[in-house]
Amino acid sequence: MESTDLFDKGDIKVRINPFKYYNIGNTKDDFIHIFANIMEGRTVSQKSNLSKRIVTELKLMFPDVPIISINIRDFEKTTYCNKSMV
Repeated sequence: MESTDLFDKGDIKVRINPFKYYNIGNTKDDFIHIFANIMEGRTVSQKSNLSKRIVTELKLMFPDVPIISINIRDFEKTTYCNKSMV
C-alpha cells in the first residue's frame, strides 16, 4: 500500500482477524481476504491497481495459500469520526 503513494505516512492501519469457523466453497482451505476500507477520493483505476498490487505481493509472500482476495470499499469523509475529532 505504501508503494502506491495513495496514502500519507501513518494512514495505513492493519487489523488481522483469524476465523475459527468458516466455509469456503465447502472446503477447509486456508485463505486470506482483505477488507480494505479507505477514505473516498481515489479513482476506480487507482483502487483496481491497489487491489492487484496487494494480491500480487501476498501471492509472493504466501505461495501455498490457495485463496487470496481483496475488496476495497470507500467511506465518506463527511461521516467519518474518531476520538481526536470530538
